[in-house]
Amino acid sequence: MTLHTTPRVVVIGGGFGGLSAIKALKKADADLTLIDRRNFHTFQPLLYQVATGALSPANITATLRTMVRHQRNARVLQAEVHDIRIDEGVVLSDRGDVPFDYLVLAAGARNFYFGNDHWQEHAYGLKTVEQALAIRRRVLRAFEKAEWTENPDERRQLMTFVVVGGGPTGVEMAGAIAELAQHTLVKEFRCVDTRQAQVILVEGLPRVLAPFSESLSAHAQKDLRKLGVDLRLGAMVQDIHAEGLTYKDDAGVHQIKTANIVWGAGVAPSPLAQSLCTQAGLEAIKGRVPVTSNCSLETHSHIFAIGDLAGFTDAKHGLLPGVAPVAMQQGRYVARVIQARLKNKPYGKAFRYRDKGSMATIGRNKAVAETSGLRFTGLIAWLAWLFVHIMYLVGFENRILVLMQWAWNYITKGRGARLITRVKRSTDV
Repeated sequence: MTLHTTPRVVVIGGGFGGLSAIKALKKADADLTLIDRRNFHTFQPLLYQVATGALSPANITATLRTMVRHQRNARVLQAEVHDIRIDEGVVLSDRGDVPFDYLVLAAGARNFYFGNDHWQEHAYGLKTVEQALAIRRRVLRAFEKAEWTENPDERRQLMTFVVVGGGPTGVEMAGAIAELAQHTLVKEFRCVDTRQAQVILVEGLPRVLAPFSESLSAHAQKDLRKLGVDLRLGAMVQDIHAEGLTYKDDAGVHQIKTANIVWGAGVAPSPLAQSLCTQAGLEAIKGRVPVTSNCSLETHSHIFAIGDLAGFTDAKHGLLPGVAPVAMQQGRYVARVIQARLKNKPYGKAFRYRDKGSMATIGRNKAVAETSGLRFTGLIAWLAWLFVHIMYLVGFENRILVLMQWAWNYITKGRGARLITRVKRSTDV
């Protein structure tokens, strides 16, 4: 590797990991380049609130240029990365080639349909703002169409909502749709009773929130049922089509007729991961790039993979999950490694993930959380969830706006961002 007068550090991806790395390199003696296909950072844990009209996209996004405007050593390039030539030290994009001396790959994940990519035409994933807006439009349009039709079968199909996947995304989405139907919209329609809407959560495992303790999982299931969510557990999706969804469980094969399906059952790393593995002669770990204890490639120590793309395994946690805390901690860690190398100093500490716990919200005053061996449910867990998400939101203005919006929603049980807009749906990250 040939170093230039000023080393060039390229970070691909403006998500939690990439942004953490760039900001932690603020004082580094290097030229930093942040590449992302969008010009903004998205707080993905709150996308479901955009999808159900509780928040506007601007509440959970911040432009990348604004976030690094005080970093003299950083620039932002909005571009689509097509490939990486690791031996040549070049990132290939639709805007041109970008050379690097150090590369941090933090391109995130995309929706994964387990080899059934045609399902995405009928089952919207929730990884981007565009997808959240598409879901919002579909959900709200379903109620509008139900108000018009006099056909009971069509109305039933329009007012049936299916969420596939019982992880945090699926649980939060199902709870939000149920609250929308049970509370927010009740007095706004004349020909339909929105409380008759059916929200179905389809999960292949025997319980929702499988990574959580069994007691918290049971509590979440109880809260979901209180909201009227129909849980179909141990149900494996067989097909998704224009008429609805087909699944199989111990009782046989069943079909749900619906016009509204939200996909939250699986994600996969960016295709860049496989390209990197092929060039480096590495075998992917569940689609991820295997990395060493300092998050670099074994065969190319100047290339790092973090977040959803990194196949990082430790004795305590196993393969680290693709969640924001992992990406943020790895981003800051990799920045320290690079800064040490820029100063020709060794950095011997291996990356160590500090698990601060997990939480998921089910609805108003309903949430589950566990941290440091402690478990919380109900109002306490819900308030903790609010506090954590406010703290991790990027930008002071966003925090104030979201806090005010949440307070108003709590008092009125309303959702003020229920606009039906026409958007070009994006099925990828």
